[in-house]
Amino acid sequence: MSKDAPKTYAVIMAGGSGTRFWPLSREMSPKQILKLIGPKSLLQETVSRMPGVIPRDQIVVVTSQQQVDIIKPHLLGVLDSNILVEPMPKNTAPCIGLAALHIQRLDPEAVMVVLPSDHRITDLEKFQSVLQTGIDLTLENRSLVTIGIPPTRPETGYGYIQIKPENSNLPDGVHTVETFAEKPNRTTAERFLQSGDFFWNSGIFIWKAKQILSEMEEHLPDQYAQLRLIDQADGEDDYFSVLSNHYNRIRPISIDYGIMEVSQSRIYMLEGAFGWSDVGSWDELFRIHSKTGMQNVTEGEAIYIDSSNNLVYSPNKMAAVIGMEDVLVVNTPDATLICPLDRAQDVKNIVEKLRKDNRKEYL
Repeated sequence: MSKDAPKTYAVIMAGGSGTRFWPLSREMSPKQILKLIGPKSLLQETVSRMPGVIPRDQIVVVTSQQQVDIIKPHLLGVLDSNILVEPMPKNTAPCIGLAALHIQRLDPEAVMVVLPSDHRITDLEKFQSVLQTGIDLTLENRSLVTIGIPPTRPETGYGYIQIKPENSNLPDGVHTVETFAEKPNRTTAERFLQSGDFFWNSGIFIWKAKQILSEMEEHLPDQYAQLRLIDQADGEDDYFSVLSNHYNRIRPISIDYGIMEVSQSRIYMLEGAFGWSDVGSWDELFRIHSKTGMQNVTEGEAIYIDSSNNLVYSPNKMAAVIGMEDVLVVNTPDATLICPLDRAQDVKNIVEKLRKDNRKEYL
């Protein structure tokens, strides 16, 4: 790459609370800083995958105001000036817009790779290769790029991407997008899987900062106008007051719904066969863990009698399980969760009820 070539920045979205991992994940110990799959937190893993494609000083992290001090120890090598704060959550489109304006100030022609902070990737070399292909594609074409995951089951918890019939002019693993689909019901998910032209939506995107801002100006003009007012106050003494005031006026909307599903630009999808998981819930953690014997997964200490296919997370106390199958048990110092593994997606409803009942001590 020449000295004057556009820089590429990684944008890591790290402001979520991981409600489906309650009671382990809380507002002040969100999922992205938990060590669920190894000695590093999910956020540390995400940051460590960037060098080789994107230098650490070109990593931008967007987080919430209450979490910024919590996540900083997980951001080794990330510049403080590249840690952006959302005053309140507004879904992914405003978050990405805020990062795009910051990056455009650093390099008007910059490419940005947008990633969630809590994914698992097992094939690092393949992952970095796919990212580089997407960066090259973005530099060569005025396009939006996303990454689709080859589906292995009729998953109802993910959005989907449908690709157009093969275009021989595109490199291997690169497809033109036909449409985006919201999270389907079981019957629709099975049809998607059988069709062969649907992929899971990974939530990873690649584009030029100025391109996505242009898309926002066209398709999300109200959100874009507030972001521009925030951008104009950058470096001023009252910046954080302006940020809070105008960000509060933004209507929450996802980048998929607000831009990707309505854009008239060329959209490419790259196949992401690099051992991906969004580690989105307890049942997904059970799925990706290695298993032996009776197929139980244990974090901590547990005794099983006539029990199989269970996930027990109990690092601080002994758990004893008798005659149970397909059950989730999570022990923390102040709360215990017990439910069927196939109801793990509903754990977020517990968080909603606690919030409704004003049980803040458990949030």
